[in-house]
Amino acid sequence: MLAMSEINCIKTLRNEKGLSISKIAETMNVNWRTAKKYGDGDQLPQEKKHIKKGMMYEEKWGEIVIDWLEEDLKLKKKLRRTNKKIVADLKRMGFKGSYRTVCNFIQEWRATEDDEVSKGHERLQHPEGEAQLDFGVMEAVQDGEIVDVHVLVMTFPASNTGFAIPMPGENLECFLGGLQELFKQAGGVPISIRIDNLTPAVKKVRKGDTEAELTEAFRHFQNYYGFKVQVCNPSRGNEKGNVENINVRIKVYIFDCLSMYTFVRNAFLYTCL
Repeated sequence: MLAMSEINCIKTLRNEKGLSISKIAETMNVNWRTAKKYGDGDQLPQEKKHIKKGMMYEEKWGEIVIDWLEEDLKLKKKLRRTNKKIVADLKRMGFKGSYRTVCNFIQEWRATEDDEVSKGHERLQHPEGEAQLDFGVMEAVQDGEIVDVHVLVMTFPASNTGFAIPMPGENLECFLGGLQELFKQAGGVPISIRIDNLTPAVKKVRKGDTEAELTEAFRHFQNYYGFKVQVCNPSRGNEKGNVENINVRIKVYIFDCLSMYTFVRNAFLYTCL
């Protein structure tokens, strides 16, 4: 029996792409009768649902842990909660279960998430007018002290050109204000922008076939400037590898050469050579 993802693919090829049954059978590497059954059939088979038991599923604890794990997906790995921290927080809320119970639940949830993410494949070809956006954290000297400088970087993979501006943080104001300055540097607005799961921009991360949900403020910003947004899959930095590489170059060739740094809002331009 075919998996639901394969059945949905057959349905899409038949109803939306208009492929013949023979072509679908050849593309999906299935029997002609199977392609006919699912391509022209009205009913889809229902997946069996296994009802899981236990306090993590029958009580509120599982939902609480999932909410925390989804929040942590937006953070850098070193800032995410550890299993020990999660258990400690649950204990303070009255949780009576064991450490192993929570660990098993987290392991199962992550395995499910990895399986869903693996179904969402992104093309890595970048046409002209498509940009990538990300924050990078650099170190510099300000008033005799080493400080972190949050640099918002926008790159155009097709031309291998990038623009960057230093910001005091990575909150909503810095994100949208910095993006406006980058548009001025670039001399226009990109057709589409590929972003990571940045907290100011993404309210709910992408999972499998479910698209990411943008924050209300960023949605208004997008509608005003008229660009499209492509959100990367969680933990898939290779989907915006161009901006990742330029972030490294800025850190190596610009910030590593600075002995003194005074923070200003004036933008600086960085072009890949």
